[in-house]
Amino acid sequence: MTQPHDGLLPRFAVGVDIGGTSIKASLVDVTTGERAARRFAVANPVGKEPEDFAAAIAGIVRDVSPIAGTPVGVGFPGIVRGGIVRQTTHVSQRWVGIDAQALLSEATGVDVVVVNDADAAGVAEREFGAMRDREGLCLLTTLGTGIGTALVYEGEVIPNSELGHVHIDGPDFEPRVGFSAVRREGITLEEWAGRLNVYYRHLEMLLSPQLFVIGGAAAHVFDEFARFLDLGTEIVSARFGNDAGFTGAAMVAVSPDRLAPWYRSTRGAHFDPGTPAIAD
Repeated sequence: MTQPHDGLLPRFAVGVDIGGTSIKASLVDVTTGERAARRFAVANPVGKEPEDFAAAIAGIVRDVSPIAGTPVGVGFPGIVRGGIVRQTTHVSQRWVGIDAQALLSEATGVDVVVVNDADAAGVAEREFGAMRDREGLCLLTTLGTGIGTALVYEGEVIPNSELGHVHIDGPDFEPRVGFSAVRREGITLEEWAGRLNVYYRHLEMLLSPQLFVIGGAAAHVFDEFARFLDLGTEIVSARFGNDAGFTGAAMVAVSPDRLAPWYRSTRGAHFDPGTPAIAD
């Protein structure tokens, strides 16, 4: 694999965010969090299989990278430990047990860093966005196809929280609160905000955070539904909106120490489509 660092941290990296319906990416200036090139967005491959994603991401990286060996970070929709996928909901279940870092590194020719997508967004908002210089516990929720969550305590990202899957008055609350429910069910933003009130009040009871941050696709219409929220906790829109995932992924690609050491460790295994990289 290409090693681009040579002792000095690069200023630019490619960030990729795998969502429930699309892949978003851009070249990011990791010293500011700003995009350094246009934003790419392509539909997820049919079937959402690992090999198909690898081919799609390799093509995106070729298009986005200004030079060979530009660092690449990927936010993945599920639990990721040491680059290995442990759980996922919105893509093929064949991802579970696969070393995503090895797969994507092999496909792109660069040592790719793979982390949970919401955690990547949390890194961006902690460093340059809504959670910068905020004390105590802050909670980012990315509201799109489903709900991603990033817990940030005293500036440290607590990985793989997956609080979108809490059960409130019945089954998994995620399908009812993800922003996609507005279009899928034909409900108004006011009706949807009523569900958000139930969800965020539950999180208030569990965690007593100092701040809620709304990211994902819903961030673009935050001002239209925020007036319907009635919470005891301050709630704001993410600075980077739906771009936070690839922005933070790029930052982690250049400086993996933005996440805890046990979270970023990797076994360096090669991708085998027939055998999980590790079994619990």
